[in-house]
Amino acid sequence: MNKVGFIGLGIMGAPMSRNLMKAGYPVMVFNRSRGPMEAAARDGAEMAESLTQLAAFCNVIFTMLPNSPQVKEVVLGEGGIASAAKPGTLIIDMTSGAPGDSKDIYAALKNKDIHIIDAPVSGGEPMAIAGTLAIMVGGDKTDFERALPYLKAVGKTATWVGPIGSGNTCKLTNQVIVAINIAGLAEGLMLAEKAGADTQLVFEAIKGGLAGSNVMNAKAPMMLADNYKPGFKIDLHIKDLTNAMNTGSLFEAPLPLTEQMLDIMRELSASGDGSSDHSAVAKHYEELGGVNFAK
Repeated sequence: MNKVGFIGLGIMGAPMSRNLMKAGYPVMVFNRSRGPMEAAARDGAEMAESLTQLAAFCNVIFTMLPNSPQVKEVVLGEGGIASAAKPGTLIIDMTSGAPGDSKDIYAALKNKDIHIIDAPVSGGEPMAIAGTLAIMVGGDKTDFERALPYLKAVGKTATWVGPIGSGNTCKLTNQVIVAINIAGLAEGLMLAEKAGADTQLVFEAIKGGLAGSNVMNAKAPMMLADNYKPGFKIDLHIKDLTNAMNTGSLFEAPLPLTEQMLDIMRELSASGDGSSDHSAVAKHYEELGGVNFAK
């Protein structure tokens, strides 16, 4: 069986690489810091000493990095994947980045016969651990079909949404909707608290109705428990909303609610909550209303 490379062993990448191994794939890993690689090795992965070593041994390579600039550096930079990858290598970039950057990387690799798809995910750390992520894929349809068996090892669904860059466009759409949903949830709970209602009972009453959503089910219990252990950090959501705003500006798409959410999250990050879960948007509304959701 072909060896699968995995680059980036953070909150999301580490459990995703484990799920590839659970599915039976031999995995070689590379990470900027050695600790996560050693943890992966204890699970059965092989550690690469460099990107070029990984590229030389793996013809399918996952990248799960903070943002597009890091993907460009890892793929196209000096000593990067492109310098050692064999013709026909497929890069599955699961980074949440900018659609335009995905297109640039695709164009730079095309003459080398190195293939890439942009395949960002939704679901956060819990779904990464469970292997139930929702994956949205942009790229050549034949590359998507080749990647599908590997994607099924880390996600519940993998949907092709169009040519290269489309996966990240879809992810930015997702992140805009999630951010605004979190704010709506926090604002509604603040109203209920101010009006003297039991917010836990309010949540139980409305979660099965039209307002109910995966966002509500995942984030309301965290807000009500004052538990902001990160599944998806505010600073990462800031990165995504910044990419959304930049993409919106490029295509003259006004995003007023996204801009407001970006301001709120930046304020929270500046006050020390950048590494908190994005459900910590509730803190903004608690301060605004002079309330505390946790009992």
